[in-house]
Amino acid sequence: MIKSWRFMVVYLLLVGGGLYVNLHKDIMVPANIPLQEFPTNVGQWRQLSRGEFSSEILEVLKPTDYLSALYVNPQGEKVNLYIGYHGGGKGGGEIHSPKHCLPGGGWLQLSEEVVTIKAGGKEQPVVRAVYQKGGEKELFVYWFRAPGDEAITSEIGLKLAQIRSSVTSRRRDATFIRISVPVGGDEQSQMAAVNKFIQDFYPLFQKFLPS
Repeated sequence: MIKSWRFMVVYLLLVGGGLYVNLHKDIMVPANIPLQEFPTNVGQWRQLSRGEFSSEILEVLKPTDYLSALYVNPQGEKVNLYIGYHGGGKGGGEIHSPKHCLPGGGWLQLSEEVVTIKAGGKEQPVVRAVYQKGGEKELFVYWFRAPGDEAITSEIGLKLAQIRSSVTSRRRDATFIRISVPVGGDEQSQMAAVNKFIQDFYPLFQKFLPS
């Protein structure tokens, strides 16, 4: 009798899980504002150029919307901004981890750490990493966003946030935000430039991306 009861519980769990997988469908969530409308001038920063990805790159990344732009301030400090928004839903692409994409493009990771910066009036964790390709060094500062989470610093954390959001609200939308600068000379001054940029631009991220 006990064995039959246990069998029925397992059977019902399997049936319930199967029904959930087959019937549950995540919804597509658009960005609040198209990223192509991102301002060309914010505070002391002005946009020098805006990049357009080839169809081959877009086929790999599969963002719902994206922005790739170069900004400069009056001191001549330049930063590259990339925002990749993935709206979820059927056929939506997943965020590609920089830990895989950068080495795949020939970049060698020299260092990586999670640091805290001040943005939006509070402390936010971000990933700070340095990569090298030939004689070129680049400082990357990045984080992920998912519904209910403003700053996620690990791929596992992002997946868990997406699973939780999918179960509770049928949403799997997520965003990858990356700022990069060439490393030459004083690495601390380059990080300071990235910090200044994030402080000026952080309120805009919040307006363009779903909460």
